[in-house]
Formats: sequence, structure tokens, C-alpha cells
Amino acid sequence: METAIKTVVTTFLGSAKGGENMTGGAFQKLVKNQLGGLMEDTNSSSAVKEMQRGLDANHDGKVSFQEYLTLIGYVANSLSQQKSGSNTDNS
Repeated sequence: METAIKTVVTTFLGSAKGGENMTGGAFQKLVKNQLGGLMEDTNSSSAVKEMQRGLDANHDGKVSFQEYLTLIGYVANSLSQQKSGSNTDNS
């Protein structure tokens, strides 16, 4: 798990070019190149832009690390549900 966490952090920092936020273009590239096997429509720039708008909690047009973690959590949760065969939240 340690390696996975390091990968999540270094992937963000690489996409953000060491900054605190990713630009829209950097986010598009990250989603297409890193999440294409786990998510649908990663080749659709309009779908990825809509995803970015949904993540952009402070509406600054960029993706912060916290907003990126929201995406990672969503993707991890979806994968977990697929692997367990459940599509509902049993909380």
C-alpha cells in the first residue's frame, strides 16, 4: 500500500509539474494516460472536462491535490464494487 500511495502522490506532482494544482490540459492528459483502463470516455475531451468541473470544488479551473484525491477515491470505490460484485452502497 505504501507504494500505491507514493504513486498517487508522484503522479499528481508530475502532472502538476511540481505545483499545487493541475491545469485543465494536464488533467486531461492524466485521465487519458493513467485512468483509461478503469474509466469510460477518457478519450472524450468533453467528458473529461465535465469530470474536471465536477471535481473543481472551488471553481478555479484547476485540480488541486484534494480534488484529485476525490477522483482517486471515486475510481477506487467503483473498482471495489466491481470486484466484489456489488453495485449498491450497503452502509
